[in-house]
Amino acid sequence: MLPPFPPPPPPPKGGLLSRIGDIPIKVVYLLGAILATVLAVLLVFVIFPGDVTDQPASEPVVPVQPVPSPSASTASVPPSGGAAATVPEPPEKRAFAKLPGKASAVSGTIADKTSGIGYPRLGKPWSARSFPPFAVAQRVGKVAVPQTVIASAMLPGDAGTKPSTDADYRELAVQAARWTLRTQYPEGATLAWTGSQKTPAGKGWTLGFEVTYTHAGKQQEGRAVVSVLEVGKTKPAMLMASIPATGKAYWADLNTLVTKVRPL
Repeated sequence: MLPPFPPPPPPPKGGLLSRIGDIPIKVVYLLGAILATVLAVLLVFVIFPGDVTDQPASEPVVPVQPVPSPSASTASVPPSGGAAATVPEPPEKRAFAKLPGKASAVSGTIADKTSGIGYPRLGKPWSARSFPPFAVAQRVGKVAVPQTVIASAMLPGDAGTKPSTDADYRELAVQAARWTLRTQYPEGATLAWTGSQKTPAGKGWTLGFEVTYTHAGKQQEGRAVVSVLEVGKTKPAMLMASIPATGKAYWADLNTLVTKVRPL
């Protein structure tokens, strides 16, 4: 007769920790790898929080475009001719006076690669979008005649011979001002120069002017600037900013533009 089987050994004392030695080595390695991965992910978010950013929601499209007066058609209208487009000879040099109002905050830089120039991107309520015939445009308020707008594009019309002197660029700036008068203001608008100087960088010229026009039966005044810059293309680029009486609160933004526009 066989002897009876010995009783089973008692359970080890010490609880769960005492059972670790009974776990297969492969399971231990697997658990260690999972734990290391979790810790690595957590460290990425703790050490490099700035690498994870929320993308802003896309803004609604704002239809910004030149609004012609009854005597003008589109941005392709050559910037010359017509009694409404007659302008006086600009001064060779005149400093820009500080305009009234509080300048808008600058939220960045408009890099207009189509036209080859850069200039300040203004914060709200300005809204910037790309719309033909402008390469880039910033606007406040409704599209109307006149409107509050900042826009860049290649100089409209035929620039003729490639400019080489300050006088050449100044004459092209006169053409840009004449074009602005024809396309952004009611027929019969006139201008008086308020500034004339070289662009702050590169070859080019900036003209500032006060616009007198009649709207809704009342004579009103607006402010505008145009800059013409050499960008290595067949004709110069143009920055145009026009702010009528309804946008007087933003006139000071013109001072910001004339000191910051430059070729890319």
